Amino acid sequence: MTIAESDFPIDNGMSCVPISPEEEKRIVKDLIKQSELNLKDGNLYFIISNRWFSSWQRYVGHSDGILSTDQQSSDGLHADTVHLKITDRPGPIDNSDIISNGSNCGGSDLDIHRTLVEDKDYVLVPQQVWERLLGWYKGGPALPRKLISQGVGPKQYSIEVYPLCLKVTDARDNSVSIVKLSKKATVSELYELVCKVKGVEQHKARISDYFNLNKPSLLTASDQTLEDANMTMDQDILLEVSVDTDRSSHSGVHSMGNELALVPLEPPRSSVSIAGGPALSNGHSSGSGFNFYQGSSVSSSLTTMDDKYDVYSGERGGLAGLQNLGNTCFMNSALQCLVHTPPLAEFFLEDYSDEINMENPLGMRGELALAFGDLLRKLWSSGRTAVAPRAFKGKLARFAPQFSGYNQHDSQELLAFLLDGLHEDLNRVKQKPYIEMKDSDGRPDEEVANECWKNHMARNDSLIVDECQGQYKSTLVCPECGKISITFDPFMYLSLPLPSTVTRTMTITVFYSDGSGLPMPYTVTVLKHGCCRDLCQALSTACCLKSDEILLLAEVYEHKIYRYLDTPLESLTSIKDEEHIVAYRLKSGARKTKLEILHRYLDSGKGGERKIFGTPLVTYLEEDPQCGANIEPYVHRMLAPLRKAHSSTKSHEGKETGFISGGSDEQSSICNSHSEPRNPALCTREQEGTSCGESSFQLVLTNEGCFSCEPIDKASVIKPSAHIKVFVDWTEKEYELYDASYLSDLPEVHKTGFTVKKTRQEAISLFSCLEAFLTEEPLGPDDMWYCPQCKEHRQATKKLDLWKLPEILVFHLKRFSYSRYLKNKLDTFVNFPIHNLDLTKYVKSQDGPSYVYNLYAISNHYGGLGGGHYTAYAKLIDDNKWYHFDDSHVSPVSEGEIKSSAAYVLFYQRVGSDVQMEEATS
Repeated sequence: MTIAESDFPIDNGMSCVPISPEEEKRIVKDLIKQSELNLKDGNLYFIISNRWFSSWQRYVGHSDGILSTDQQSSDGLHADTVHLKITDRPGPIDNSDIISNGSNCGGSDLDIHRTLVEDKDYVLVPQQVWERLLGWYKGGPALPRKLISQGVGPKQYSIEVYPLCLKVTDARDNSVSIVKLSKKATVSELYELVCKVKGVEQHKARISDYFNLNKPSLLTASDQTLEDANMTMDQDILLEVSVDTDRSSHSGVHSMGNELALVPLEPPRSSVSIAGGPALSNGHSSGSGFNFYQGSSVSSSLTTMDDKYDVYSGERGGLAGLQNLGNTCFMNSALQCLVHTPPLAEFFLEDYSDEINMENPLGMRGELALAFGDLLRKLWSSGRTAVAPRAFKGKLARFAPQFSGYNQHDSQELLAFLLDGLHEDLNRVKQKPYIEMKDSDGRPDEEVANECWKNHMARNDSLIVDECQGQYKSTLVCPECGKISITFDPFMYLSLPLPSTVTRTMTITVFYSDGSGLPMPYTVTVLKHGCCRDLCQALSTACCLKSDEILLLAEVYEHKIYRYLDTPLESLTSIKDEEHIVAYRLKSGARKTKLEILHRYLDSGKGGERKIFGTPLVTYLEEDPQCGANIEPYVHRMLAPLRKAHSSTKSHEGKETGFISGGSDEQSSICNSHSEPRNPALCTREQEGTSCGESSFQLVLTNEGCFSCEPIDKASVIKPSAHIKVFVDWTEKEYELYDASYLSDLPEVHKTGFTVKKTRQEAISLFSCLEAFLTEEPLGPDDMWYCPQCKEHRQATKKLDLWKLPEILVFHLKRFSYSRYLKNKLDTFVNFPIHNLDLTKYVKSQDGPSYVYNLYAISNHYGGLGGGHYTAYAKLIDDNKWYHFDDSHVSPVSEGEIKSSAAYVLFYQRVGSDVQMEEATS
């Protein structure tokens, strides 16, 4: 018996029966879950091109449980629709688009392009998933990578997508070879691999750290990892070989038997690298990432200052650059800002050994502070010679594995880690007491603030606290019981949103439910995470709502009311930009029966079928309706503003002449679209005997789902109900009398295309960013507050106020926004003061000093998300000149050039005296 050919693959892992796409998806999901439960060093993962993997995901149906890639549909609701349309089974696995050196080498030797971004260009799957996909689809080639653990303390796992590449310079002939191995490999394993590649007996080899082709430092075969030995991507190492074992104890022996001296080597690469090669999103720089100089040698004066430093007696300090070690411009930018922070520089240039806290369990045994202090001293003592921060990066990778490797990271995230790490390593408190925080309970703010700061200082006392920590007041209000909770918390920096990231513009069409005016669209600005109450307040101001009126919000979909937004605290995130929202102006007070009016017309092309069109009208009946005669006046009153103006002469009969603004004839005075609301009884008399009553709409009573139709006239009995829906059937006669266009073409809540072009070049001030930060806003659904009075989690409103500001004030401009399907960077120009930034009026503490600040450093970010390039502007401590720090390159810059849309983190120092203020002003 033979099995007929099938579109489904054979499941080689379980049986010989073809399986469906749904079964493939289930198997892969289960294998991924199993691998996540068994994480350990050495587990294999495989790289797969996202181009192929996306086609496979479409074939089996998108699922968040498999892998979530950027190529997926941004609308999860339509995932099933996509699956129905795209069901072609993908061909063999094809990784050719991500491989950089062809497919001639063995699998373990294959490299992928260094510019690739995970989840955009490639995905990583466990070994079991790869084997199953390979069995189903064949293809390849295989690109295995190992799982490694990083950091001290709790293990953090990562997949080493890019193994460490080292350039071996053979001292015998100056040839250069490439070896690749894990940064977790030991120096002994490096010896073994190099000797195997070069065909050298291991006991005759001597390998040295030849970083920057300078200062060879012997690497002793040991269990020390290459990461701990500060090996970096594309770094040079030097191989020296002795002729015989008898002389192997010498420093190095030439193949002819002569003792070797180090040979000055001409660098095999470009001698110019300003920014360490291009900054890449999830790879490494395409070049070596360092500056090279012609004729460099061991005795060259262009020392890297990597292992030790000497006090530089010639040129002034503080003008040294930092070499890019492979996408480390984010680190260099942050470091230059910190080493040019006056209190930090003064502290670390003196003897600070007594301040190191090696016992703090929250610190890093003082190692981070020592590494930072050592680097700062090198930068201030090396003149203009660029410093390679290898030792510091090694410590950083050890204590903060998220910054290890050679991917681009966020300079602000690094700054936050460094400030906190330096604080803990310099904490003067050896034993932190346990302190139970008390609620404010209506006590004066000054008392509560002083108590909170005293408790904070009892556990945290360091240079960082002295200079960089402030205090803000946080007020939470429960939306249910009104409980107010006030706390005073310390801060190290202020993350300011750009106004466009916390607000949104919304266009809402307002309808008059008393027939006193035409519908009018209004565009208002509200908080993104605000609630319907905020939207109603903004609309009330825009449309000049009267004191005796309220607004009822509703979403219109397919010419019906899809939902009423009548819950004041409902989040505005439930309203999408493409939706159509209307607001009905209603009289406030007791409301009994809601009347909803829908419009229909006769479609002659479909056998007399009636179709719904336009926008529903909503009002409240002043009393319970008893018959159709009680409803009809409300319908005519609400449609009155739509009546067209007609000439009394026959020649103009039926022709639209515009809306009436006033006239001498009776029709004009009666049908004035801008007249005051009329009495329903008066409208009834008008319809019986005046020209305004020429139209006689057919009213049809329907149910909640609009499925039933029951024609009603003046004598029809209407059952009492809280919600009555009626159809108004339009005829040609009504189209001549009324302008139905005002009921159609509702604007969307937000049109993205126009706003981007309009606001992209608009500048905002630092003060507007600060005010957006201090604006009251509701907490998000994922950040609920536990109300001690309600004993439940509530979506409380939160208000921040500045209570006390530090000597060094750091502003982080939140240019990056992330969501599941969208990543964005705002290049909005923020206009920030360089001198005399006065924040006194924003500080709530009454007895504090004046808070006036001068700018002294900026961390800049150029380019897009995941990549781009970081630089820094900084001012030297003892003069008033600005300098541009672009990795190794340092150049003077005028004060007028430092303001740009690239400004990302701003560093200010408080002006301490009137003399300083006068100097800054001059």
